[in-house]
Amino acid sequence: MASASEGRALQARRSIIGFGCNQGFLLGLLYLGLIGAPGPDVAAPRLGLVVVLLAMMAALLLSASVGARPFVRRVEDALVATRGVPLTLFSLAVAMFAQLEALPWEGLAVLQGVLVGMPAALLLTAWGRALGQAPIEQSVPEVFIGSAVGAAACLIAASLPVVGSDLVVALLPLGSAVGLRALLPGPDAASPEDAQRDDALRGHDAAPVAEDGADLAGRILGGTAVYGAAAGAVEALAVRAGADGVTSIVLTLVLLVLYCAAALQLYGGSPLAGVRAILPQPEGPDAGPLDGAYRLAVLLMVSGLLFMPLLAGLGVPSESVMLAGYLGVLAVLVSLFLVMGRLSGRDASRAFARGLAALFAGELAGLGAGALVSASPLGPLAAPAGAARGGIAALYAYLFLFTDRDLRELSVAVERTDRFEEACRAIAEQAGLSRREAEILPLALRGRTSERMAAELFISKNTVDTHMRRIYAKCGVRNRQELIDLGERAERDAAGR
Repeated sequence: MASASEGRALQARRSIIGFGCNQGFLLGLLYLGLIGAPGPDVAAPRLGLVVVLLAMMAALLLSASVGARPFVRRVEDALVATRGVPLTLFSLAVAMFAQLEALPWEGLAVLQGVLVGMPAALLLTAWGRALGQAPIEQSVPEVFIGSAVGAAACLIAASLPVVGSDLVVALLPLGSAVGLRALLPGPDAASPEDAQRDDALRGHDAAPVAEDGADLAGRILGGTAVYGAAAGAVEALAVRAGADGVTSIVLTLVLLVLYCAAALQLYGGSPLAGVRAILPQPEGPDAGPLDGAYRLAVLLMVSGLLFMPLLAGLGVPSESVMLAGYLGVLAVLVSLFLVMGRLSGRDASRAFARGLAALFAGELAGLGAGALVSASPLGPLAAPAGAARGGIAALYAYLFLFTDRDLRELSVAVERTDRFEEACRAIAEQAGLSRREAEILPLALRGRTSERMAAELFISKNTVDTHMRRIYAKCGVRNRQELIDLGERAERDAAGR
């Protein structure tokens, strides 16, 4: 038991450091102007951001495609196998070209999108696979702690009074890929048939939870796109900030670190140890780990709009507060994509790809709307209009698309799934079940008939019956009901840990 706990803690540390490096690089890429094209006016950084978002969205859509998934998986594995060195070299090269102005800024924007944006998106989907391996009670705190680590790294790089200190952020893909290499199995670790069978098994187990999941999944994607549009409106303001942009992003990063720390206070126990997350409002079966963090992020985002006059009087850019709230919502959405992947019975990379593609599409729409307003006769009103659009979009998504109650229900459902799987693992280890017997056990505990288990596992009914007799003997039970009772006791033990 001690070795298992130590292994889980080591996995958590690797996840936090590696995912923190990944988030720090993305923050630097999108908001620190790490490789932004130096142009003659505000159109240059805006074009750089648009091209990177377009490139990342293209890679994510490719990753979400069932037909292209095997190819994308090979590219992800290649990025991990090379420890992120190609992406790091591309980032440094483009950053140096930008500082030396060796290329036209339009061409540099395209170059950074293709060579940096697309690989960065694929590393992010690979983190969906890695984080999705852990129970939600462990992976959700890892997301928030990793986001805080990434924000702190960018904060240090942006605050150092050294020319070129932000280039340190370009080295972060090395840490991200090394973390993935330690967490993910090699590309030859499992055959495609094994992966397909595991997806089928988990998908059947998740089916009772996802009866109306299609409607909720659609609302979540819609809400994600609306949050992206809100972020795009705020980012359009940040692009207009010009010389004040560095001060603005530093404040945003400080607020993001504070938000992550506050969100973690909503959890009980030690998040690093992966203990069961407990929110203070509803305890027991109605508690979930994401709804409180979601409310807190939306509150921070909307407060930037509500207190705009006060913040302006204090010399605080309101867009920095709203952007911090959006990045907090992003941490919640990443956790939500893990939940959706868990409930679908597959790794979370496809949920990551679909959700983040919707998010970036919304951001592009918000940036486009901001550019249109700036170019129109309403240009002087662009700042209050952009802040209003961002705040209204956030409220609309929160009130009408997916709410904290939806997140609570999803969180509870996936925690039950985690407890069930943990109970199955415990029974299999204690009873010394074979691999095939361990595959049959969760189906038996779910009440599957021998005929249905045979059909799902592509074996004969007689073979299933033989395995079931061996399971009964090894577990010390006499029939299916006693086996189910044993499973329920194991689930209660898992919930009490």
